Amino acid sequence: MNFLRGVMGGPSAGPQPSGADTIQKLCDRVASSTLLDDRRDAVRALKSLSKKYRLEVGIQAMEHLIHVLQTDRSDSEIIGYALDTLYNVISNDLEEEEQEENSAKQVDDLGSQFTEIFIKQQENVTLLLTLVEEFDFHVRWPGVKLLTSLLKQQGPQVQQIILVSPMGVSRLMDLLADSREVIRNDGVLLLQQLTKSNAAIQKIVAFENAFERLLDIITEEGNSDGGIVVEDCLLLLQNLLKNNNSNQNFFKEGSYIQRMKPWFEVGDDNCGWSAQKVTNLHLMLQLVRVLVSPTNPPGATSSCQKAMFHCGLLQQLCTILMATGVPADILTETINTVSEVIRGCQTNQDYFASVNAPSNPPRPAIVVLLMSMVNERQPFVLRCAVLYCFQCFLYKNQKGQGEIVSTLLPSTIDATGNSVSAGQLLCGGLFSTDSLSNWCAAVALAHALQENATLKEQLLRVQLATSIGNPPVSLLQQCTNILSQGDKIDRRGSKVQTRVGLLMLLCTWLSNCSIAVTHFLHNPANVPFLTGQIAENLGEEEQLVQGLCALLLGISIYYNDNSLENYRKEKLKQLIEKRIGRENFIEKLGFISKHELYSRAAQKPQPSFSSPDHMMFDHEFTKLVKELEGVISKAIYKSSEEDKKEEEVKKTLEQHDNIVTHYKKVIREQDQELEELKQQINTLTSQNEQLQATVTQQVSQIQQHKDQYNLLKVQLGKDTQHHNSHGDTLQMNGIQTEEVSKLKEELEEWKNKHELLQGQLKEKDSVIEKLSSSQLEMGTTEQASHISKFGGLEHSNELQKELEMLRSQIQLQSAEISKLQIENQKLQAMNATADPVLGDSGATAATSSELEGRLEQEIKELKSEIKALSEEKESLKQQLDSSSSTVAILQDEKSKLQREVAESKKEQDDLLVLLADQDQKISALKIKLKDLGVPVEDEDDTESGDQGDEDEDGDEEEQDENAVVCYHEN
Repeated sequence: MNFLRGVMGGPSAGPQPSGADTIQKLCDRVASSTLLDDRRDAVRALKSLSKKYRLEVGIQAMEHLIHVLQTDRSDSEIIGYALDTLYNVISNDLEEEEQEENSAKQVDDLGSQFTEIFIKQQENVTLLLTLVEEFDFHVRWPGVKLLTSLLKQQGPQVQQIILVSPMGVSRLMDLLADSREVIRNDGVLLLQQLTKSNAAIQKIVAFENAFERLLDIITEEGNSDGGIVVEDCLLLLQNLLKNNNSNQNFFKEGSYIQRMKPWFEVGDDNCGWSAQKVTNLHLMLQLVRVLVSPTNPPGATSSCQKAMFHCGLLQQLCTILMATGVPADILTETINTVSEVIRGCQTNQDYFASVNAPSNPPRPAIVVLLMSMVNERQPFVLRCAVLYCFQCFLYKNQKGQGEIVSTLLPSTIDATGNSVSAGQLLCGGLFSTDSLSNWCAAVALAHALQENATLKEQLLRVQLATSIGNPPVSLLQQCTNILSQGDKIDRRGSKVQTRVGLLMLLCTWLSNCSIAVTHFLHNPANVPFLTGQIAENLGEEEQLVQGLCALLLGISIYYNDNSLENYRKEKLKQLIEKRIGRENFIEKLGFISKHELYSRAAQKPQPSFSSPDHMMFDHEFTKLVKELEGVISKAIYKSSEEDKKEEEVKKTLEQHDNIVTHYKKVIREQDQELEELKQQINTLTSQNEQLQATVTQQVSQIQQHKDQYNLLKVQLGKDTQHHNSHGDTLQMNGIQTEEVSKLKEELEEWKNKHELLQGQLKEKDSVIEKLSSSQLEMGTTEQASHISKFGGLEHSNELQKELEMLRSQIQLQSAEISKLQIENQKLQAMNATADPVLGDSGATAATSSELEGRLEQEIKELKSEIKALSEEKESLKQQLDSSSSTVAILQDEKSKLQREVAESKKEQDDLLVLLADQDQKISALKIKLKDLGVPVEDEDDTESGDQGDEDEDGDEEEQDENAVVCYHEN
């Protein structure tokens, strides 16, 4: 053990062994000792020597240490020493003294070489992943540090090994759930290295619930007020989300954007921000920008922007933007973040336009930001951020563009001068003596005109008062005046920067606006100035101005409508040919796209410049140059005849485009009508279904009431039977109470009938007596007739007929009398039998009076219930009838709407046929344009089959146009 004493500082005799010798002996001890304690002591000694003798320990002991990890896993102490030793050998995180002794390059080489040796056998990394799973602190923590160091040295190779290892990433995700903060925090650092530039691992980590765990850690640590752990978590979140559309979508759909809002809750007292809080908040803002970056897919960016508005995150950022006491770098990053949250999102842009600064009186946030942009005392980075915010506010926002331009128009300018508008600030910056303010204001105003021909025409109305006593000058004229007098004005900063800004504004203003071109050419000094600038041989800085002048002159030719006789297209081309030369003109025009600053500006929308002198080009302007450079080059070389043909074709195309636009509008309106009709049909169908459901419900209710009614009837019958059989006292000689009352009523009726029949019998007796007397009289008349035969033969015949009739009547009456007598006898017999019964019932009536009263009361109640049920039944029947009539009406309306839909579909088909004809004509005209060398946008790769003569084509076009007009009139 002498060598151990020497290593551990004990006294020894003789010469001291060198470090390499000691390490060799320790390695032999680790390899050959059978006792675990001896091997543990040897590994501990190697650990103590590994920092000072890194190279020797790495070369001699690495293999033995790996063998210890494989064989002695049961002893956590020796495993921990071995892992610590390997970490010291592989890691480049040396102490300051050691960094002074060794060069940084040599340190990097050592760490990389030892890492390469370790991962050469993939089983070593797999073994290390297994050890990281151990819960023992002395094993897990050194394992995490060693794996982190391996990823720092050879990241892609180690990532690939972990990726193919079974459950490799999942094992490491468990580190975030460790209750020991040291291991959890180092686990975050490990995942940072693991997720760098590897989309596959980033997706696995995200779907292993990393977002939830990291956000929980940030919340536990105090959000922006937390320590360096929050910073590490934010860096890991950036690794997972940056340039990873899948993770961004998962983050949004998991409602994690809503959990970011508390990060930006800044109190009123903003003094004394710690450096860690500034760093944390800066990273949080960058994380928001990762989700809404312009380089992301438009759909993903738009959905994140909407989510940030709905959860209140944008409102919170605007609060920080308008707060006082916020550090400058945080304010700058907040402006950039708000810019990208509102860029291209109409809802967010409208909200930002409504934000007011907490001033007295309140001012719009846009005005306050523009005041900072044109103020030369503000930091350069802050001014660039405000410009970017203004650009994002106007991006695809015609409403915002109109509001900005309207502040410059004469009808909307505040005459009192109490408030400063955005337009006034832009004009002030455009004509100030600070070149950077000139450039920023020119670019901002150019964005207010971007792709908006209407505003370009309205801006021509703007008049400026240059000095007292002089007439007002248009904004366009003032820009050209400053451009031509640029060298004479004393400015702070680069004069080239001011001229470049004004030229970019003029090029944007005049492009695709013939009226603005006419106004520009109407000033006789503009064209000579441009040609003079282009023709001169200037220095390298001025070449950029020459290129922009060539672009402006080319725009004046390409968008010229030949309304000014002295500045027609042909004359301007001749002027270029004589004074500049076409080749020279094209060469100067090409200076723009070849410039280094142009290439930088074309990369991304945000204006990021290292210094104010590099601030030359705007991102949107680079798109305009790319679009117009080739078109202007072709327009310069075209002859007048080609120009005429091109104009004719353009006019024809415009006419056809107008027709197509008209029919598209008609089809759009019909589509809207169809949608409205469909919605009406759907509503009527739903109403019909509701009514049918109501009808079925009412029918079921009626059936229920019927069942209840029948049940009540049955119960009533049972109750009456029960009461009738309630004892012997209620029976009266076998006759029930109801039968007694019925018999009484029948007896009264028979008495009345008896009296009536007796009266009729008396009448009949009197009739019989009269007939008998009349018969005797007729006998006497008969004898008299026989005696006097000659006096009345005809009269006797009539009397005989009457006599026969009277005899028959007598017989009938006698039969009726006999019947009545028989009925009278029957009635008398029934009356006789009923009298004793009535006597017996009178004796028992007193005993059953109380029961009769109860029965009568219950019967009355049942009758009232039956009456109410019948009334309810009648009302339900009426409702059923009304609902059925409503259903019939709705079905009629539905059939009408279906007929209208069919008719509108037929009309739409006719319109589509007409559109197809128009598309064929347009394609033919586009082919002609291509033959003439005119570039046509959105060309269809279709070939026309038969080409006739030009006269025949003209006739066909006239016929088609007449057909279209006739259809339109119909």
